[in-house]
Amino acid sequence: MPLSMQIEQVAIEADSVQMQGVLWLPQEHIGVIVFANSGHTRRLKPPNDYVASVLHNARLGTLWLDLLAPYELHQCEKYEDAVLLARRLNAACDWLRQFRLTKELPISLFGTSNGAAAVLQLAAEQGRDIAAIVSRSGRPDLAGKDSLCKISAPTLLIVGGLDDGVVELNRVAYAALRCKKKFEIIPGATHAFDEPGSLEVVARLARAWFVRHSTGSDRRM
Repeated sequence: MPLSMQIEQVAIEADSVQMQGVLWLPQEHIGVIVFANSGHTRRLKPPNDYVASVLHNARLGTLWLDLLAPYELHQCEKYEDAVLLARRLNAACDWLRQFRLTKELPISLFGTSNGAAAVLQLAAEQGRDIAAIVSRSGRPDLAGKDSLCKISAPTLLIVGGLDDGVVELNRVAYAALRCKKKFEIIPGATHAFDEPGSLEVVARLARAWFVRHSTGSDRRM
């Protein structure tokens, strides 16, 4: 039976920029996950639809958001500015807390590459207002040790075993975290997880983490 899905085109203002996004809400949704895109290409149609489909089948909504305006896409200083990106993510979370279909839902965050640093910085500021975090091929080190130590949301770091340099950066960041945490290294996977079966592992890990910490006993502690 096809999954019943409500899709909303959204525009969220922050820093005098109107961020474009798409909100996907499966029937009887139990939470919503913000996917932050700060890369050099726009992706309102998610490139890793498989991961999104796995989350949707677990009744988790997703908000795909471009944190940078079109004219900012090739400004490296914006792409690398975790503080700026975290501020824009904050505006997206505020929007979700006011939108009629999501205002009662736990909010989680999914970050990749430099976007992971912004996710972690925001989580450090918002405390238990963020249900859970997944970082995939992320640069959590860019969030700074002070921010990493303040995070209370359960945090899952996922990296490919062949992602040279990033594995060690995540290992150091993992040691700095003081929250409930887990570090998963996917053997044989590179930065983009293009290898057969590797994205499936990412999706399975992310789904289990988000479902557990958005709806389980962890949210009531």
